[in-house]
Amino acid sequence: MKKIETSSKISLLNLPESTLDVILELLSPIELINMSKVCTYLRGKCRSDHLWDNHMKHKWGRVFGHFAFKEWQWHVTIITKEEGSVLNQQINILNGSLGSFSGSWPMLCVGSYLEECHNFKSLLLANHFMMALYLSLESGKFWFPAQLYRGLYVHDALVSYNSITDTFRARTRSWNGRIVGNDIHWDKLRFSPVETSSCVRHVSDCFQELKPGDHIEIQWRGNTQAPYEWFADWWYAVIGHLDSCNENENYCLCQNSETLVVEFKQYPQRSSMRKAKLTRHTEDSAGNYGGIRKLHSQEEIQKWNELLDHQRYI
Repeated sequence: MKKIETSSKISLLNLPESTLDVILELLSPIELINMSKVCTYLRGKCRSDHLWDNHMKHKWGRVFGHFAFKEWQWHVTIITKEEGSVLNQQINILNGSLGSFSGSWPMLCVGSYLEECHNFKSLLLANHFMMALYLSLESGKFWFPAQLYRGLYVHDALVSYNSITDTFRARTRSWNGRIVGNDIHWDKLRFSPVETSSCVRHVSDCFQELKPGDHIEIQWRGNTQAPYEWFADWWYAVIGHLDSCNENENYCLCQNSETLVVEFKQYPQRSSMRKAKLTRHTEDSAGNYGGIRKLHSQEEIQKWNELLDHQRYI
């Protein structure tokens, strides 16, 4: 039997749209970018938000949270403004950068910062927001708010990604924006779990329910004379028992007391830094401590326990 030869070829564009969507969902970011160069139709498909949203969650979900996304939306609003608007007032003439700020010098709180924003303007004007966000993060152009683990506390910072080394660099969110770390690995970062920047005192909603054994994070400042605009650190601690409590006889009334014992287990038992006593209704408005955040996630608690164990062996 003679073999029948055919020159017909199946085009990607001839596939059912649902099949094409499945194929595009399997592509990597660089493959999507290359595919978008084939034709106008595929360019629109490959730049769609739902594809890039999946890549955002997969790679950046651990360090890029809701608070950082709101900062990105702020930049999108500024960049897409018409000429003659606030855009011209916010863009640095030298490098086309956008930074968000609040307060006044020297109590200036620096928000996120997008370098060379004109590179992403065409994507944003075409409503390809998630692709523009992914590329701004991957290129290291977007300095976004995150938290940096430093021993047994976390430090609010702005971070920027280096795709060559797969690490980050971090700088303070204060007015001087000094560098506080380079070559920072992924496991040393997390997204901010509260929408309270380092410039704002966190309003606690858990003071009345805290009891011995609860794991918390508490704002801390080293200089009690400094205003709360200088808050930058969240310390890990556990709620402890009052000295008068006879916990061994299962007769604990600490939860009913107005005094709250905060225990920092990274310090030795005899250290003056081991325990702090706060009043539930007034918090510590004039001292070292600020708002408290109760930890509910076992993953967060496990992370702190691992860091605590590591500290004991160094």
